Amino acid sequence: MTQKKFITIYETLRTDIIESRISYGTQLPSEYELVEAYDASRETVRKALNLLVRDGMIQKIRGKGSVVIYQGLTEFPLADLTSFREVQQGLGLQHETEVKVLEKIPAGDVPRVKEALNISQSKVLWHVIRTRKINDRVKIIDEDYLIEAIVPGLTFEIAKTSLYEYVENVLGLDISYSNKAITFEAFGDLEYEMFGNVSPAYTATVRGIVHLKDTTQFQYNISRHLATEFKFKDFSRRHKI
Repeated sequence: MTQKKFITIYETLRTDIIESRISYGTQLPSEYELVEAYDASRETVRKALNLLVRDGMIQKIRGKGSVVIYQGLTEFPLADLTSFREVQQGLGLQHETEVKVLEKIPAGDVPRVKEALNISQSKVLWHVIRTRKINDRVKIIDEDYLIEAIVPGLTFEIAKTSLYEYVENVLGLDISYSNKAITFEAFGDLEYEMFGNVSPAYTATVRGIVHLKDTTQFQYNISRHLATEFKFKDFSRRHKI
């Protein structure tokens, strides 16, 4: 049986993106140009592009077309981006969130975050640290850096409830996708303070850069999980529950 043409187009573009022949941030040819290049219908081209969107390879932007958002095998765009509160509700979990830190800092204080978000040293960031407890035991430490100019007016109550609910329902912004990387790391002072003496003293640490629908980077998240209790689920393109 002959392979459908949209699959051929999809696999060709996907391979070119993975192997960096089409690099991060590059705008793909227009639908018309792809129709011409592959001698295909517009519907066929759109099916191929929709598969690339599903895989977290590209982002469609009105007025710009399709832009490559894939950043390599060590940073993987995942399928459904879901807030902690939504995960709780979906799984029927009863975690308690405690806000440990809510402060404004200059980006220059956190060079790694400044570089990841591609912002100036003087740009003001919210720095938020929250713990997620079950049965009075910390299971997750979430540390977030958000660009204050994009997410103004944070309060302890907002941080305790849901950052994403505030960003989307109050500020009216569309959260779209995230690029994440997982590493396993030995405890530092913060982990010993929050998790206590746990053996082995390692976390599964997930670092992510979260983007709005127009590809603006607005959040850098560090989510630290006890390594012995960490379970990976493939999720990170934003679908509201």
